[in-house]
Amino acid sequence: MELLDSRALNRATLARQLLLEPSPMPVLDAVAHLCGMQAQEPQEPFAGLWSRLRAFDPAELSDLLTGRRVVRTHLMRRTVHLLAADDALAWRTRHETMLRQRVLGVYRREFAGVDLDALAAAAREVAADGRPRTTAELARELADHRPEPGARALGEMIGALVPLVQLPPRGLWRQTAGVRHMAMSSWLGRAADPLEPDASDPVGRALVRRYLAAFGPAASADLRAWCGLAGLPAAVSAMREELVAFRDERGRRLLDLPDAPRPDPATPAPVRFLPAFDNAVLGYHDRTRIIDDAHRGLSVTGARFVLVDGRVAATWSVEDGAVGVTPLRGLSGTERAEVAELGRALASLLSQGRSRRVHIAEQPR
Repeated sequence: MELLDSRALNRATLARQLLLEPSPMPVLDAVAHLCGMQAQEPQEPFAGLWSRLRAFDPAELSDLLTGRRVVRTHLMRRTVHLLAADDALAWRTRHETMLRQRVLGVYRREFAGVDLDALAAAAREVAADGRPRTTAELARELADHRPEPGARALGEMIGALVPLVQLPPRGLWRQTAGVRHMAMSSWLGRAADPLEPDASDPVGRALVRRYLAAFGPAASADLRAWCGLAGLPAAVSAMREELVAFRDERGRRLLDLPDAPRPDPATPAPVRFLPAFDNAVLGYHDRTRIIDDAHRGLSVTGARFVLVDGRVAATWSVEDGAVGVTPLRGLSGTERAEVAELGRALASLLSQGRSRRVHIAEQPR
C-alpha cells in the first residue's frame, strides 16, 4: 500500500474540510458535506463556516435554522451537532443504540430496573403534541412514569430515546437563548428513517462514504472516533471493493474514496481560524495530521485554534471586540502578518464591523 506521510494527510484533510481554499458551496451544502458541525457552543459554527466559505453571510445559516433545513440535535458521540435536516432524519435511528449506551455509561445506577422501551414510548407520547419544552419540563412530565432517576438523568435519557431538536432562537447569529426541545418529527414534518433489515448496513455504508469524503483518508478507528459507533465493520466490509487503501507512518491501514482529493503535500496552506470543537481536529482518533500530541488535550477543552501551514499553531479568543492570538510555537514575521490580517477580518465579522483589533501574544520560549 502507498505510504501517506503526515503532510500528505494534512493536505488531504484541509481539502476535504474546505480549509485549503474558500469554497463557493452554499451554506446548506457545506454543512451537509462536512457531515454536520459540532455545535454545543451555539455561535461556533458561524466562525467555522466563515473560515471555509467564500463570502459567507451568517444570516444564511440563521435562515436555514428558522426554515427547518438545518437542525441542532444530539448525534455523533452524543454531542450537539448542526446538521442538514435530511441527514438528521437519515442517521438518527442508526445512532440510537449508541446514544442510549452513552447515557447509561453515566447514569447506569439511576436506570437500573427501568424499562427503557416503555420510557421511550411515554416520552414519544408526551412529545407528540409538538409543544416546545425545556429538558426540565420533559423530565417533570415523565417523572410519574419513571420516578426512580433524577431529573437530570431522566432528561438526558429522553434525548437519547426520542429524536429531539433544539429550537431557534438558540443557535441563531448573535442571539442567546436557552434550550427548548421539540420532537424531530414535529419540527421537520416526518419521522426519522427506520433502519433497513439489511446485514450489510446501508445507512452505515452511507456514513462511511460521507465521512471519507469529508475526512479521509482515515482508519476505522478514526471513523469510530468521529461518530461514536462501534458497529460499522459490516458496512466497511461491504464496501471493500469500492475503496482504496493506504498506510500512514504509524503503519495503520487507511481507507479512502478512489476519486477524493489528495493534494500534493507541497500545496501551500493559508492561515485559518477554527472554532471550538471543530471536527477538522476532533474527527479522528489519530489527530497528529493536524495537531501535535503535546497540544492534543486542548482540543477537548473548547480551545479555538489557528492553523498555520495547515497545523494547529496558536489558540484564539475574543475579548471586548478584539481577537487575541496565543502562539503555541514560534511564528515567523510573515506568519504573524498573515495571522494578524485574517484576525482583523474575523474581528470585523464577530463585531459586525465595529472592530478590527487583533493582539498576538509573545512567542512561547
